Amino acid sequence: MKVLIPSPLRSYTGQSLVDAQGATLGEVLADLDVRYPGIRFRMVDEQDRLRRHMRFFVNGRAVQELAQPLGAADELAIVQALSGG
Repeated sequence: MKVLIPSPLRSYTGQSLVDAQGATLGEVLADLDVRYPGIRFRMVDEQDRLRRHMRFFVNGRAVQELAQPLGAADELAIVQALSGG
């Protein structure tokens, strides 16, 4: 599947669009971590929960669970939410 990488995480991948494999969001993020060590920790915390400032969209639809099923033809967009004050 194609995965769109946000600019703050491109230091891991060196590119904005990468390939990954997995049947769930969690498996895809684990596959990305094998290919680009350390990237998963930026998206998933120590309690195995998605970090609050990260958003995930599959084919344009927001997903919020690591167990979310994905298909090989899906496109995953990872977005880092902006905050400020």
